Amino acid sequence: MDIISHLTRTVTPAVLGDDNNPAKRNLLEQFYAIFAARLADKDTYGRFANENIAQDDQGFYDRVWTDGSHRDQISRELASQHNVDATASRGLVAMAAPLAFHEIKSLAGNTPVPQFLNDNLSNYQHHIPAWAAGVVPAGMVASAPAGERISNTTSTAPLVREEEKSGSFMKALLPIIGLIILGALAWALLRGCQEDPAPVATPVATEEVATDEQTVVAADIEPASLTLSTGEANTLYACRMNVGDEALQTNVMNALSNTFGAEADKCRADVDDSFAADMPAAAQLSSILPIFQSVPDANMVIKGDEIIVNAADEGVLDQLVNDLQAAAPGMTVSAEGPLDLQGEIDDSLVATDTAMNNLGENPDPRDVARALSLQVINFELDKAIIPDANKPYLDRAAQLITNTPDVELMIIGHTDKLASNAYNMELSQERANAVKEYLVSKGVDASKLSTKGMGETDPVATNATEQGRFRNRRIEFTVYDESMATEDNNGISLTAGNEGDIDMNNDIDADMNMPDPDLNPLDNNNDDVLPDGDDRMLDADGTLADPDLNPLDNNNDDILPDSDDPSQGTDLDPTN
Repeated sequence: MDIISHLTRTVTPAVLGDDNNPAKRNLLEQFYAIFAARLADKDTYGRFANENIAQDDQGFYDRVWTDGSHRDQISRELASQHNVDATASRGLVAMAAPLAFHEIKSLAGNTPVPQFLNDNLSNYQHHIPAWAAGVVPAGMVASAPAGERISNTTSTAPLVREEEKSGSFMKALLPIIGLIILGALAWALLRGCQEDPAPVATPVATEEVATDEQTVVAADIEPASLTLSTGEANTLYACRMNVGDEALQTNVMNALSNTFGAEADKCRADVDDSFAADMPAAAQLSSILPIFQSVPDANMVIKGDEIIVNAADEGVLDQLVNDLQAAAPGMTVSAEGPLDLQGEIDDSLVATDTAMNNLGENPDPRDVARALSLQVINFELDKAIIPDANKPYLDRAAQLITNTPDVELMIIGHTDKLASNAYNMELSQERANAVKEYLVSKGVDASKLSTKGMGETDPVATNATEQGRFRNRRIEFTVYDESMATEDNNGISLTAGNEGDIDMNNDIDADMNMPDPDLNPLDNNNDDVLPDGDDRMLDADGTLADPDLNPLDNNNDDILPDSDDPSQGTDLDPTN
């Protein structure tokens, strides 16, 4: 576990804000190591172990180092080493201390913080400078390797006597000259023995053979994962899984069904041999899922041997972490840190770049779609302009799509739930279109690409947290198939739902007033384009209206007015 990298990714942005000064970033990185070493001392940690430390408690730094001279030394040395004003240095570390404390405590989970930091000492010890020996517990500063310079003023090289005789230099060179002559003679002899000598500078051609190490890399697979979100009433709000085979998919689905009932059917699975066919937490899902279900507006990611959770109610988050850790002691359970927007974007671009590099020749179109979906395209608020950071990767994507035969991709736009569904649907469509237009401008055949805006209707995380909303604002690539032809360009399915799912008690008002046109099939008002449990569609004589409700066709069954609907669809009569 790279503690320093984690703190740099989560705490540093909160401390520096828009200040991207690399000197200050490096200063904080070094401070995190000194701070972690200090917390590794049981007596120090014990002084505030039971306190409720506020994240903006800048006096906390003074309680970690009660000796004022130590605090002055830390800020002074850090300022000097990183060329930062001493006053600014003191302010930075005071702001960082409580935030770093919460992150370290979260990483430690149920393990006592001092024990956790001592167990992971080798992870951050090399960041602790030698001058910090007096402000951290004994033994925390790494010893200098033998023969390494201890300081800039003390040399460990052996003393040598300077030669005084002027002729000694030539005497020392004589053996070397003799060796050079012998080497030249040997080279000439070997060259003469070759029947067809190659030029001296020509490298020897070797056959490229796949090594065992290369085979391991090629066979490297992503851990299986399960991502879940709950809604306001402890319902299953969103669910995705990536698994290596159908057996694992079935096991996970059974556990989901036992906890969430029929709602488990909304869980979307990507089953592919690029994912692991085992999930360490699978055996504990029967205990994990009910605990998670009990917390509304929460998010949970199970991947490999880690569980990361978040919740809109920070007051229950620590308890959720503790309960899950008790239910799955073999897993590492932690609370999600603050959103590091730039870090998330940078990491996504690196992941996309790596995935595209690993595709090889003639890749599976599904792998192409997965690789392109990894990048975060962070559009500006209410805009559909491609950020410059994504253009090099979309340029590569254009070349990849062009060079991969029979690839047809659908570009899907998604939003969070902060605006109305109608607005989000339009914005998501514009953003998907913008990505397509950019790829076409780079040479992709437009017939290989289609677009769809889903608005807020297909979340991957709760919309109740900043981190969840960030993940919901996304562009996804998927392989286009003919089944998608049954959906219109707004992502609204044109296939009616089962009649048995239609509630015959609610829809438009009794006086035939127009319903609220936000068209959200996940809420509890009667404004949905598709029939669901809170909807009925009746025409004037009380019979069920044509339920396809397609605003792009030529019959008058639309909830919203359009060019073919002079009645504005209020009577939902497909025969008018």
